[in-house]
Amino acid sequence: MSSTESPHLSAAVTPRVGVVKVAAGERLRSVGLPGLSLTVRSRPPARPGLPPALLVHGLGGSSQNWSALMPLLDDVMESEALDLPGFGDSPPPDDGGYSVTAHARAVIRYLDSTGRGPAHLFGNSLGGAVTTRVAAVRPDLVRSLTLVSPALPELRVQRTAVPTALLAVPGVAALFTRLTRDWSPEQRVRGVTALCYGDPGRVTPDGFRAAVEEMERRMALPYFWQAMARSARGIVDAYTLGGQHGLWRQAERVLAPTLLVYGGRDQLVSYRMAQRASRAFRDSRLLTLPDAGHVAMMEYPDLVAGAFRGLLRDLDPPSGGGHDSVGGDSGRDIGQAVVGPSDTDESADAQTGS
Repeated sequence: MSSTESPHLSAAVTPRVGVVKVAAGERLRSVGLPGLSLTVRSRPPARPGLPPALLVHGLGGSSQNWSALMPLLDDVMESEALDLPGFGDSPPPDDGGYSVTAHARAVIRYLDSTGRGPAHLFGNSLGGAVTTRVAAVRPDLVRSLTLVSPALPELRVQRTAVPTALLAVPGVAALFTRLTRDWSPEQRVRGVTALCYGDPGRVTPDGFRAAVEEMERRMALPYFWQAMARSARGIVDAYTLGGQHGLWRQAERVLAPTLLVYGGRDQLVSYRMAQRASRAFRDSRLLTLPDAGHVAMMEYPDLVAGAFRGLLRDLDPPSGGGHDSVGGDSGRDIGQAVVGPSDTDESADAQTGS
């Protein structure tokens, strides 16, 4: 699952529609590899020589999902966020592969060909499953792993996640397209934010307008629903895969120090999976955010950044014998940092998973 081809700048083979938003300080480039072209969003580090980081978005997302978090960590890492094939500004892969393994292969090939490993890997949702697989099969490429609501198999899927899973059923995406053809981009964005945010009111007016523009751009892409449906099918297939290739088995094989972030109001990945994940990853720290939904790095980027800094302190503790950690007394101990914007009874209930 590795490649040694050198990357080269190229134009995407599929015509681009509209303009992709680039935040202040960011830049986009297109990296061509045999069989696929990947768009990479990056920020200059505060100083030369900082370790590389690669951030991978979830189903239906893009590298823009990391734009709030990246500037908060400019002083500790050199950030790049990837558009997976068929998402953001990356065109579909030539082979039409959208499985979790295919997406993991794209990440591995990028890291191999650019020589950026070992890197701090971040993954949200689908990106969490992808980066878990990368960390399991290529530990040499991973310095640490940060997973925000990772899409790892659940025996009892939340009812609110069922419509997304149904996209994996052949024909459902086409049916949904017909049923929703009269929906405005504003309606679609409101639906997505209601599903993904713990509190949709945290989306600013400027952020909402930018999301609407991006929705309009994506809906004009001829492969939009194909990428969504086939990637959703890839998640479902990964959920049913057993043996050494199963995601939970691969989570147990991850050697890299791991930060797990779960939201108490997540409607797509159950909050109750946090404890199972913290047991599966051998060197893990757990951050629970009672008021967050599925995209904590967008809702509470400062808290996620702070927890990552704690992980870094574990990796390189300060001299003098001190140990400042989100985790326990040793790397294998499971610590829990429960952080929320308020200290209400509701937050206390969420902290215990009740």
